[in-house]
Amino acid sequence: MIQSKTRDVQVTYNRIAEEYARRIYDELRHKPLDRQLLDRFAANVPDSAGVVCELGCGPGHVARYLQGRRLQVRGMDMSEEMLTHARQLNPGITFEPGDMRALPVKDNSWAGVVAFYAIVNLQSGEIPQVFREMIRVLIPGGQLLLSFHVGEDTLHVEDNVWGCGVTLETTFFRVSTISDFLREAGFIIGEIIEREPYAPEVEYQSRRAYIFAQKPRTKITSA
Repeated sequence: MIQSKTRDVQVTYNRIAEEYARRIYDELRHKPLDRQLLDRFAANVPDSAGVVCELGCGPGHVARYLQGRRLQVRGMDMSEEMLTHARQLNPGITFEPGDMRALPVKDNSWAGVVAFYAIVNLQSGEIPQVFREMIRVLIPGGQLLLSFHVGEDTLHVEDNVWGCGVTLETTFFRVSTISDFLREAGFIIGEIIEREPYAPEVEYQSRRAYIFAQKPRTKITSA
């Protein structure tokens, strides 16, 4: 069932990749809070600390923004068509295929992870494994900036997305659900920020949440 859903998500994003890139690639220009939070994230990751990965990178606009903040950046996505657009739009940044539930990366490899709405196409039961993978690949003290749509852990279905003839299913999560999953995975939560949506011409009209979290610098052992 999960593998079938994964294939459906890949097919959907492959089909909308061109339109997605056209509509989304410059969105940060209209999102001052998002830029501010990305700036804070970049300031928390020294440029000498290592690689930062944008998971669910889409056309790579967040990776490009972070590269402009002097971070060593790469991107990862399950959609090959999204990766094609990301590579075309962002020469000089490495983009590669990958599944957040089983990242093709060694332990303690990345200094930071940014996941802007990367978890929204996953089922709730998959989220704990995703967070375990994120903390596994981060170095001690590694930073995470996560964003998602806020709701009651419910599935939202949008038909004929942008007139492309595809159906997109996304999950809107309670902030408490995601923060509990992060803590269970071992993350230390630094700050949780919520906002109302920007104007309809800028983005889908949903409440948004952002969480700053960190992998502990030393392993926590029980008494």
